Amino acid sequence: MIRRVGALCMVVAVALLAQDAGERRKSVRALERQGAQAIPRLAPMVSDPDLGVRIETVKALVEIGTQYSLDPLIQATRDNDPEIQIRATDGLVNFYLPGYVRSGMTASLRRAGDKVVSRLTDTSDQVIDAFIEVRPEVAQALGRLVRGGSSMESRANAARAAGILRAKAALPDLLESVRTKDTQVLYECLVAFQKIRDRSVGPRISFLLRDLDEKVQVAAIEAAGLLYNLGALPDLRDVLSRSQSRRVRHAALTSIAMLPDPANRALLVRYLADKEAGMRSAAAEGLGRLNDPAMLAALEKGFQEEGDASVRVSLAFALLMNGKLEVSEFSPLQFLVNSLNSAARSAAAQALLTEAARMPEVRRRLYPSLQQGTRDEKIGLARVMAQSGDKDTLPLLDRLTHDANVDVASEAIRALRSLRAHVE
Repeated sequence: MIRRVGALCMVVAVALLAQDAGERRKSVRALERQGAQAIPRLAPMVSDPDLGVRIETVKALVEIGTQYSLDPLIQATRDNDPEIQIRATDGLVNFYLPGYVRSGMTASLRRAGDKVVSRLTDTSDQVIDAFIEVRPEVAQALGRLVRGGSSMESRANAARAAGILRAKAALPDLLESVRTKDTQVLYECLVAFQKIRDRSVGPRISFLLRDLDEKVQVAAIEAAGLLYNLGALPDLRDVLSRSQSRRVRHAALTSIAMLPDPANRALLVRYLADKEAGMRSAAAEGLGRLNDPAMLAALEKGFQEEGDASVRVSLAFALLMNGKLEVSEFSPLQFLVNSLNSAARSAAAQALLTEAARMPEVRRRLYPSLQQGTRDEKIGLARVMAQSGDKDTLPLLDRLTHDANVDVASEAIRALRSLRAHVE
């Protein structure tokens, strides 16, 4: 009898506790509707003993999304539950990159009991604008999660977030995490290195150039080029000659092309006639970066005879880098500018123009199109100048902020802010 009464009391106690937690969850949802003024009352609830309350609190903080949400979200990254870690991570990114939660890991997050199911998209090219400053505490919180999150999913998600936010303070944690055996974490760390662009990292990840997982190997190869790791050239040449994977071989040649070394010349010349368009493009770009006058005739011939428009973009870049700077209807420079109007070629043309525009003489020849070009040309060149402009570019971008086209004016504003962060 006594045991029965005791059991009954325990059931009642558990029911009351569950009811109390339910009321607290309702309170969180009500507070969310009050907006930023409710954050002081929400903040302590990230430490609530009930998991459901903590999840609802993080959701509310992300939805409110002001700068006052950052400290409690940083606190939430220390939670042991992977769902809370993932939601807090995405919430931190969402503050600096509004709308991110609709495409980040939170968007696919599902819970089945104690198991959290989520996935990351295979690629992520998102990164914040250069003028945005991320609080050091945010970068440090992401670094802690990369190294010690409670699940591999939350660790991989934190690595992606560190890349998007260019969180340089997280580099030590990212570097420690490339020793992991988890493919997704490793891959996201490599992509983060590509976005943060700290060249000192390159030699420290060279051992991954021969990784057995193709996805990881390709990311490591791409990082070698983007981080200007000249010491990786022998390994890249070896991978190019031995690999049977088209994807790996293309990545290897692309990175070799990004690392100008006269020893690359014969190899690049050979691939300039390759049957695959992507290999011809990489070879052309590599020859452009070598700036070898002896190649000018071959590059001009290729530009005139090449039937693939994407390869012609690369050949136009090579000619531009070799001094063909004239602006005329059929000139290489004009072809690159015209390619900004093409959905298929605009990204490649913009990237190559960004590189070429670091040369003052190229940049100055782009100014007329920046002011008088089509909508897409103005937008593309504004993005080019955001990274490769100089002080003399500022007045032109300022003028473009008053363009009659709203999209052009908006892009010019972003470009102006980014450029000022570089030159002022």
